[in-house]
Amino acid sequence: MEVISKKLKIGDYEVCPLPTGIFGLDGGAMFGTVPKVLWERSNPADDKNRIKMEARGLLLKSSKRNIVIDTGNGGDFVLKYGEKLGTKFAEIYNVEGSEISLEKSLASYGLKPEDVTDVILTHLHFDHAGGATKDVGGQVKATFPKAKYYVQKDNYQTAIKPNLREKASYYVSNFQPLLDSGQLTLLEGPREVIPGIEVVISNGHTLAHQMVKVSDGKTTLLYCGDVVPTSSHVRLAWVMGYDLNPMMLIEEKQKILTEAAANGWYLFFEHDPYCDGARVTAQGTDFQVAERFDF
Repeated sequence: MEVISKKLKIGDYEVCPLPTGIFGLDGGAMFGTVPKVLWERSNPADDKNRIKMEARGLLLKSSKRNIVIDTGNGGDFVLKYGEKLGTKFAEIYNVEGSEISLEKSLASYGLKPEDVTDVILTHLHFDHAGGATKDVGGQVKATFPKAKYYVQKDNYQTAIKPNLREKASYYVSNFQPLLDSGQLTLLEGPREVIPGIEVVISNGHTLAHQMVKVSDGKTTLLYCGDVVPTSSHVRLAWVMGYDLNPMMLIEEKQKILTEAAANGWYLFFEHDPYCDGARVTAQGTDFQVAERFDF
């Protein structure tokens, strides 16, 4: 399907994709019980069964605010307690070079980290919050020194004491410096965070994951995070092996995609390497992509 180039503005905000780099994850883990013969048609795997993944944040740019949603793995790939990424980690996750980074993507819109006013994190897994902090002279500090960061309190508490299933995904150095500096706001439940920008809660992937809904009453975009990580995951049964509660996630997807299809919302995909977003339509009791976009 053709990918349509489209400039999108919602209210005062320009919609600006922030690619932070390509990495790889096991295709079987990304598609759970879906047979490889089906998912490899649209997501070809390498010789280690890894499929290509984008870590794509979103910038909402206006004259008064510069809002970043999710920060990718992070240019420094801080793993834990200030320890840097090792070559083993890069090999496992097939991390590709440094040609693309969060700061380079910001610079393409004429912005520096100091210009960012707000950062909304869907959740604290390393591929979503790794760029929230960085190494500054041997100390781990906030990447955006003047920004206010937002995450759900329940997800933060999960990150502090992760269960065995998610232990490899949460690293203290990605979020503790934000709390120490007083920049981290812990939200409790769905709400409007900033006028025109609200968070929608999902618990199927991880506890208290927040999708971000941007709307001016006419045009609506939903930053899906890991609820619908790629355009392939629009299909209800196409859920990840990483999801803690797949049946709950399917129910959450059905509810949100029903609304998105009925009202012509744009879905923004964090991990799809082939397009930024899409519109969807109902297909019987399931859903399919109607149009793919690069914004």
